[in-house]
Amino acid sequence: MTYATQAPVGTAAKVAVPVKLIYCLYARKSTEQEDKQVLSIDSQIKEMEKMATADNLEIVVMKKESHSAKEAGQRPVFNEIVEELKQGKFNGILTWAPDRIARNAGDLGRIVDLMDQKKLLEIRTYGQKFMNTPNDKFMLMILGSQAKLENDNKVINVKRGLRSRAAMGLKPSLALTGYLNSKNKDEKCQVIVDPMRAPIIKKVFEKVAYENYSGRQVYKWLKELNFKTRTGKLLALGNIYRLLRRPFYYGVFEYPMGSGEWYNGKHVPLITKELFDIVQEKIKTDKKKMYGREFMFTRMLTCGYCGSGITAEEKVKELKTGETRGYVYYRCTGVKDRDCPNEPVNEAALIDEILLIIDKMNLDKSELRQKLEKEVKRFTIFQSGVLKQDPMQSRKDLDVSIKTFTKYLLQNGLLIEKREVLSCIKSKIILKDKKLELTKSTDTGETK
Repeated sequence: MTYATQAPVGTAAKVAVPVKLIYCLYARKSTEQEDKQVLSIDSQIKEMEKMATADNLEIVVMKKESHSAKEAGQRPVFNEIVEELKQGKFNGILTWAPDRIARNAGDLGRIVDLMDQKKLLEIRTYGQKFMNTPNDKFMLMILGSQAKLENDNKVINVKRGLRSRAAMGLKPSLALTGYLNSKNKDEKCQVIVDPMRAPIIKKVFEKVAYENYSGRQVYKWLKELNFKTRTGKLLALGNIYRLLRRPFYYGVFEYPMGSGEWYNGKHVPLITKELFDIVQEKIKTDKKKMYGREFMFTRMLTCGYCGSGITAEEKVKELKTGETRGYVYYRCTGVKDRDCPNEPVNEAALIDEILLIIDKMNLDKSELRQKLEKEVKRFTIFQSGVLKQDPMQSRKDLDVSIKTFTKYLLQNGLLIEKREVLSCIKSKIILKDKKLELTKSTDTGETK
């Protein structure tokens, strides 16, 4: 909380600084501590007002900030105060304690620099005064460094405490879906089985393992059940896959994540290790079905209705002759809207659409021209060095239209060549109602 105070006109102030700023900062640590901190701040304000009254200082500005003082440059109000000190709007700070100004070397250095520049003449705390003298500035920096040391030690102690809890079989985090955090203050990090959600989570594993449910089928099943998390939200598809990969559900956990340190949990497992292993194999198979094959337009198109990605699948049809032929169709993944109205479209139609876009593009300075020139140069060397042909004639024969070359690759090239062509289009390609559009083309300079 910040106050700017000024000595009343015609009154001899006890402090030789004409303008004062009271800056009282606190950081919210948790919800249960917030009320205590608010009461603490109120009491500090009263004490600061008494001090201002005793020194004949009039409070003219008050500001409040809840950002932590331990990170440099991350407090908007503090940054604003520094700028106002530079502008000469005031030249003193009145704060409850030195650590309210800064608990990091960066912000503390800015304050000391302002004192060196005589922009800040005095800092007054409840029990101390810091003037622009070497001894006072040294003491201020010592106290600020001491606050930083306390913060750093606190972080180390907290981490050590969390590791100790992990060694006791208690995972230091919010309970996963299917469990609830114990409300008993003496049982920190302990979780209990959620009687409402745990049976459904167990059923999710069983459906994937024994009924061959895919992630999308699980998502649909949970949506039909209107299954929601503790926060009242539906489980997204990505969260379902993350849930299925959590070993916590069969009784073990890693802490910290990625450390390779595993612990046996004290919580009640919802599933067995055998069931978990079966599910992991099913997930791998499910992923191979989704991502095992790469198609021409996958990961390059965006749905024009809901903004989801576009996926592809191949359907095989049997002809009258007895032969089979595959047809590739593209559709919205429906990640952002399961009821997205965008209709599926076959690959041949999309190629026709992209050819129309190529016709409108200026390719003279594009990556496609650079790729073609490299190919021409490479083939010219081959013609002259291996086939002993005239390189100038070879280049003349290969002086084809960039667009003709591009269309040829899209229609007859290898999959990797087709995707290279599409990657040269830097604009976002939108698929909507079986039509392709560019949102903002760097090649044409036009928007859709």
